[in-house]
Amino acid sequence: MLEKLKYDVLQANLELVKQNLVIYTWGNVSGIDRDKNLIVIKPSGVDYNTLKVEDMVVVDFNGKVIEGKLKPSSDTPTHIELYKNFKNINGIVHTHSTYAVSWAQSGRDIPAYGTTHADYFYGDIPCTKFLTKIEIEECYEKNTAISIIQRFNGLDANALPGVLCAGHGPFSWGKTPMSAVHNAKVLENIGAARIILNNELNYENLNSNIEEIILNKNTIETMSKNALKVSTSNVEDKIFTEIKKIVRE
Repeated sequence: MLEKLKYDVLQANLELVKQNLVIYTWGNVSGIDRDKNLIVIKPSGVDYNTLKVEDMVVVDFNGKVIEGKLKPSSDTPTHIELYKNFKNINGIVHTHSTYAVSWAQSGRDIPAYGTTHADYFYGDIPCTKFLTKIEIEECYEKNTAISIIQRFNGLDANALPGVLCAGHGPFSWGKTPMSAVHNAKVLENIGAARIILNNELNYENLNSNIEEIILNKNTIETMSKNALKVSTSNVEDKIFTEIKKIVRE
């Protein structure tokens, strides 16, 4: 059943590892057959190194397992609700990638400052509200989807193929499972900075973040490139010009 879709979902899940978007068993990719209203998703708790086509789980819109011996991802209810409400998407990705999680934990939208951002996301990448204690304790995954759907009230999910769930992490989507992974990678690489909230700013946290950055050459290069995209050239001249205007006035 849905062998081609299973293969596509498997390859998309493996791509998460290649793109350094996940570690351990975290994260998941799903795909949907719109004609049958059936979803193929990564199983829960299976290491990416051992993941096989036959491990993929087929579920219906009620979350019932139609085919597969393993338990579907715990995020399955989130995927189901997004597919129900965003009719044009056929693939969904959830990761805990570093920069996107930093923004999500801050509860902030990612502003559209650079051209790379604008090529893929036509506007600020939205962040949902923080879930309440009751929402977390009761139907957490479904409430996560509801918070995303509410945040997209008045927004176009086709123009903004991703979201940050406050205090959690990013979800991305696309026309196929692999295009959803592509959007997830773009969302991650848009980040030009590591965020540390004021109430978390201390020596240990700051030192840990600095060490993590300087010891990773790829991280430094990515942050440098992304920082340049949002930078302003000739800053000194512009400041001087503005000061002269003020003095003259």
